[in-house]
Amino acid sequence: MADRTESTTRAPVSNPVGLLRYRPWRGEFQGPLSASWAIARVSLGQIFRRRLFWALYAWSLLIFAFYFFGQYLQVFIETQLTEDSVRLGSGVTAMTVKPGDLMKRLSDVLKLNGSADTFGNFIWTEGYIVMIILAMAGSVLVGNDFHHGSLPFYLSKPISRWHYILGKGMAVSVFVHLMTTIPAIGLFVQYSLIVPDTWGYIVDNFRLLLGILGYGLILSTSLSLLLVTTATWLRQTVPMIMIWTTLFVFTRELARWLVDIQRYPEEWRLIDLWNNLYLLGQWCLGVSLTAIRPQPQPAYWQPALVMASVAGLCLLYLHRRIQAVEVVR
Repeated sequence: MADRTESTTRAPVSNPVGLLRYRPWRGEFQGPLSASWAIARVSLGQIFRRRLFWALYAWSLLIFAFYFFGQYLQVFIETQLTEDSVRLGSGVTAMTVKPGDLMKRLSDVLKLNGSADTFGNFIWTEGYIVMIILAMAGSVLVGNDFHHGSLPFYLSKPISRWHYILGKGMAVSVFVHLMTTIPAIGLFVQYSLIVPDTWGYIVDNFRLLLGILGYGLILSTSLSLLLVTTATWLRQTVPMIMIWTTLFVFTRELARWLVDIQRYPEEWRLIDLWNNLYLLGQWCLGVSLTAIRPQPQPAYWQPALVMASVAGLCLLYLHRRIQAVEVVR
């Protein structure tokens, strides 16, 4: 009787040995490209778990808020102004100005008028925060795979070495678009909604929207290749920061000194990779080369050739470096 009571009250226990048997995959098989996206998701999760990322991302949101509310306030003030002249000062310092002309001058200085300069300056400013985060996240994204020997684990799967590079590059691209392209598109949509003729602004500036997408694509592709290459080479955070400082800060100051002070030809600005990306972005936005400051600047085809050469060298190094990794399948 006691045995019967115990058997009725005891919860059924599954056979632990049965859990060890072969269980076939019941999902849908996908191609190697889905593995690249899985690598990208894991890499993004590694970045998002860092508190420093969220601190710098909050900083970038402050820049976005400045442009967002700056555009709104400027359009609102312009619609409230009258054409009546206002007298400022007294005596010999007195001057008469029109509020509309004053706002136009402020608009030309701040560039919060929904023009190509607005979005070019916004992406340029956000790009500095992107470079800081990528310099510190390079060892986490790629360097640790070499340092801790986890790269053979990825390559032991039915994927090629290029799928691994593509996955890491996709992670960096998503991050760059999250910081630059998507907020810039948000500013474009916001400005189109606050101007009197919404559809007229969108139709007239549709090329500007395509330019924002092109600028973001150039930025994400170039930074992805540079990050994966330097992280594969250096692997540690401190050397990564030093190299990125050299590539994007030291070369910029050197180019300024050579061209602006020593009066060397403008082709010496091509050693500044960040200026090359900025020039390509301005070309996508339809900005005239003569309107870019400081002057002079090299022709648009020259930074395109330099960045294409840099991308080719990065791909060549990655192919040789990852090909040297021994894989046991």
